[in-house]
Amino acid sequence: MANIKSAKKKAKQSLSRRLKNLRRGSDLKTSVNKTVGAIELKDLNLAKSLLKEAESKIVRASRKGLLKKNAARRKVSKIAKKVAKLAKNSAVSA
Repeated sequence: MANIKSAKKKAKQSLSRRLKNLRRGSDLKTSVNKTVGAIELKDLNLAKSLLKEAESKIVRASRKGLLKKNAARRKVSKIAKKVAKLAKNSAVSA
């Protein structure tokens, strides 16, 4: 453990940031997994609403430095492509 006051403060800040990033990351994964689950259930309306929420969280995580910019874009693109494919398939079968 640090002895100097500023080092103690820095350690405390580091810990709180780490916990915050863990929460954000977990929340992000949960949101993405819910969206993918809705796609697997072939529930288009739910998938679209969850995509919007997941996209927002992914972009926010990118801005906060949790994900790199291109990784965030790639994740959004991958999920959006799945939702579009679901929409196309449900329009053909309807």
